[in-house]
Amino acid sequence: MGTPAFAVPTLAALMSSHGHEIMFVLTQPDKPQGRGMHLQAPPVKDAALSGGLRVVQPERLRDNAEVRDLFVEARLDAAVVVAYGRLIPAGWLDIPRLGFINVHASLLPELRGAAPINRAILAGLSTTGVSIMQIEAAMDTGPVFARSETAITEQDDALTLSERLSVLGARTLMETLPLIDEGRIRPEPQDHARATYAPMLTREEGEIDWTQDLDTIRNMIRGLVPWPCAYTFLNGKMLKILQAVCEPGETGHPPGTLFKDRTGVRIACTGGSIVPQRLQVEGKKAVACDAFSCGLKTNRAILGR
Repeated sequence: MGTPAFAVPTLAALMSSHGHEIMFVLTQPDKPQGRGMHLQAPPVKDAALSGGLRVVQPERLRDNAEVRDLFVEARLDAAVVVAYGRLIPAGWLDIPRLGFINVHASLLPELRGAAPINRAILAGLSTTGVSIMQIEAAMDTGPVFARSETAITEQDDALTLSERLSVLGARTLMETLPLIDEGRIRPEPQDHARATYAPMLTREEGEIDWTQDLDTIRNMIRGLVPWPCAYTFLNGKMLKILQAVCEPGETGHPPGTLFKDRTGVRIACTGGSIVPQRLQVEGKKAVACDAFSCGLKTNRAILGR
């Protein structure tokens, strides 16, 4: 059970393993995307069909007797869940012999919820990882079989970290599944007192307050790709900042001032300046800083609404 690209390495690992038979793959329905709003299949669906697997795409699980019967009739040993995007009904959890085993992109009990990768960067964490856990009725509260850590580097954004964690999650699951099946590993209950949360992102979170400090703004730029992205407004149009570095030191400009210098453009904030590397003006393609700078008709502008 999975939907986005993050889930594909785990599916691929299971497909290439000689010790597992995949009975079917559940993923979310195709959704309209892009300017033409054409239906686009989830990455997991494409990967599953390329491997000749049966794909099921229910609109919902709750009160879906047809899909529940599919789980029962398949006599599953386990259901592997990776970023499926829907809660599993409580009445389903004991259908597979080993239950539902989830690959979660954080070191539980830290960052329970829908956006652990983004939230780890937004919080300025230096370490994160993956957890292999048993799904319970509540969100990400189940006991944990195994964890694997990785550093969050200064060069990481949510896309690069997600790619690395997806591979780490697949590898950790494949190491853990045989131990679960053979009864050689038992899940440890989480310390609920230490729990932190990673709620779903909202578009409003992307708007930059230029009076904030350098690290906060840079973490927004790194942590909010590919959606909603860190953004501001230039002459009434949304300006997304997709990549940037930060430089401490006073600029002599009020926070939110975009100004040109010999290297391109900078944006003043509290304690220094953001040096954009890739930007995207509303309605246009993303460009490098030098191309954006050449297109500016002024040497100085105040950003914001």
